[in-house]
Amino acid sequence: MERQRQKMWQPGISSARSRSAFVCEKFRFRFGFDSVSVSVSVFRVSMRFRLGLVAVISSFFFLSSSLRVAAFSRQPQPSPGSVAVTVAGIKFQETETTMKQRQKHRAVSENLNMSTTTTTTTQDNIKSEPESDLFSSDKTIFAACLAFRVVNALLIQTYFNPDEHWQALEVAHHIVFGYGHLTWEWKEGIRSYLHPMLFALLYKILAILHLDFPWFMVNAPRLLQAIFSAVGDLYLYKLSNSLFNDHVAKWALFSQMANWFMFFCFNRTFSNCLETVLTLVGLYYWPCMRVSSSKVSLGSRKWGLAVAALACAIRPTSAITWVYVGLLELLVTRDRLRFILLEAAPIGVLVLGLACLLDRLMYGSWILVPLNFLKFNFLSTGGDYYGTHKWHWYFTQGFTVMVFTFLPFTIAGIIKSKRWKLSGLIAWVLGLYSVLGHKEFRFVLPVLPIALMFSGYSLAVMERADYLDIQKKGSSNIRVEWPSKTQLSIFFLLATNIPMAFYMSLVHQRGTEDVMNYLSREALNNKVKSILFLMPCHATPYYSTLHRNLPMRFLDCSPRVEKEILAESDRFMMDPVGFTSEIAKNGSLPSHIVLFESEERPLKNLLISYSFREIRRFFHAHFKVDRDLQASVVVYALADE
Repeated sequence: MERQRQKMWQPGISSARSRSAFVCEKFRFRFGFDSVSVSVSVFRVSMRFRLGLVAVISSFFFLSSSLRVAAFSRQPQPSPGSVAVTVAGIKFQETETTMKQRQKHRAVSENLNMSTTTTTTTQDNIKSEPESDLFSSDKTIFAACLAFRVVNALLIQTYFNPDEHWQALEVAHHIVFGYGHLTWEWKEGIRSYLHPMLFALLYKILAILHLDFPWFMVNAPRLLQAIFSAVGDLYLYKLSNSLFNDHVAKWALFSQMANWFMFFCFNRTFSNCLETVLTLVGLYYWPCMRVSSSKVSLGSRKWGLAVAALACAIRPTSAITWVYVGLLELLVTRDRLRFILLEAAPIGVLVLGLACLLDRLMYGSWILVPLNFLKFNFLSTGGDYYGTHKWHWYFTQGFTVMVFTFLPFTIAGIIKSKRWKLSGLIAWVLGLYSVLGHKEFRFVLPVLPIALMFSGYSLAVMERADYLDIQKKGSSNIRVEWPSKTQLSIFFLLATNIPMAFYMSLVHQRGTEDVMNYLSREALNNKVKSILFLMPCHATPYYSTLHRNLPMRFLDCSPRVEKEILAESDRFMMDPVGFTSEIAKNGSLPSHIVLFESEERPLKNLLISYSFREIRRFFHAHFKVDRDLQASVVVYALADE
C-alpha cells in the first residue's frame, strides 16, 4: 500500500516541479533576475510582517482595552427602579437617584471642558473605575512603552535617509573601531560629536563583550534609540496629563503609538529623534506651557532650561523651538532678570561649554559647531545644495503626510482645547522651517507629538460625548447595536495607519539595507575583498553595517566651491558607461559591485565584459523614489571570486 501511495504521488510531484521550474524560468526571462532570491526575500518580509502585525495589534488592543476600562464607570448592582442601558455591548445601570443627579448636572456636562478642574465637576455623578495597571505608575507606563518600542525597532528594516547611518553610526564606528567614513560635514566642523558619542559608547560595550557581529551591529543602535523613544512616550503622557488630565493623556499616548510616521521614524538613529525626545521632556518642565505657571516650581524651570540647552547642543536648529518657549516664559514670569541672568545664561553656557569641550577633544581644535551650522544652513543656504521645496511644502505636503489621518482630529483638538500656546508652537516651527529652501520630513518631527496630543484630546472629548449620549437615553431600556463614534474613529485610525507603518518599515526601500546585511555576512566568511557602489551617494549604510575594514568606494557628492565642477555622483548619472569605464581603466577592479537596477541596464554588458556576474538581487521599492524607479539592488562579483 505504501509503495502504491508513493507511485500515485510521484506524477503529481514531478509535474509540480516541472511547473515550478517553468514558472521560475519564465519569471527569470521576463524580469531579468532569479525568482528564488526574490521569493526568499518576499517570504522573509511576509513572516516579519505577520509577526509584527500580531505584536503591534496586540499592543494596540491592550492599550485600547485599558483606555476603555479607565474611561467608563464601574456599574452598581441592579436595584429596583434602575434602568439598563446597553451601548455597543457595554451595559450601564442607572437608579432613579442617579438619573436625577444626571439631570441636575446635564447643563454642565453638555458644556464639557476637558481641563482637570472641569472634568472633575462633570463627572461627580460617575464612579470611575480604578486606574488600570497599565497606567498605575510612571514605571508601568514606561515599561509598556519600552516593550512597544523594542518591537517597533526590530520591525524597521528599510532605508529612509542617509543621516541615520552616515551622521551617527558611521561616526561612532570610526571613533570606536578606527575605521568608518567621515563625510564632509565633519571636516567642515558643522556637526557635534555629542550625538554620535551615545552610539560610540554602545559600540564600545559590544566590542568589550565580543558581541560586535552583524545582528547586533545592525539592531543594537535602534534598540538603544527605542529606550530614548520610550522616554519620549512617557513624557508625552506626563505632559498631556499636566495640561489636561489622565484621560486625555491616555488617548494622546494611543495617538502617538498608532501614528504611522512615529512608528516609521521615531526609533531611527537620527539626531532629530533624540531632539524630539528632549523637546517632550523639556516642555514638561517649562512653567509657561502649563495652565497655571505659578504652580510650577522654579527648579522645574531649571530642568527645562538644561534639557533645552542639551537639545540645542545636539541639534542647533532646536533653538527654533526654545526661542518660542523662552519668549513665552519672559511674558508670564515675574522675575525676568533672575530668569535671564541667574538661570538661562549660566545653564546655557555650562551645557554648551561642555559640548564645545567634547568637540575640542574630538576635532583637535576649538570648533564652534552652532556657529558653523548657522553659517552653512542659514547664512549661505548651503542646505539648498541637496534640493529645495516650495515655501508651503510643510503645510500642504510634509507635515500633513506625517500627521496623516490624525489631521482632522488634531484640528478639532486644537479648536476645542483652546491651548493656543501649544498650537502656536506648531505654527511657529512650521513657519520658520518654511523659510528655508531645503526641507525634510524629519526636521519638524519634534512638533509631531504635540499635534498628536491634540488628536488625543479630540478622541477623549468624543469618548466622553459617547458616554453622555448613553446617559441621555437612560429613561428607557435602549439597546444600540451600532458602534460608537469613538470605536469607529479608532478603527479608521488603525486601519489607515497600521498598513502604512508596516509597508514603510518593512517593504519600501529595504533593498539597500538588505544588501549591506548580506555583504556583512559574506565579509565575515572572507568572501568579500573590496566593494564599489555605482549608485547615488550615501544610498546604503557603510562600515557601521559591514563592520569589516575592507576597501570600499562610493560616488562622492560633497558640495563644490566651483559650481561648474560636477560631483562624481552627478557625472555617473549623466554617463554611467563612460564613468565606469574610466574607473576600470584607472584602478584595480573590486571584488563586488553594488548598483540599482536602473543603473544596471546601461552597464550590464560592460560589467560582463570585465568578467563580472550577478550573484544576488534584492527587492527595493515598488514606486519611484528620487530619480528612476529603483526596483531592486543588484550585486555583481568577479567570476573568479
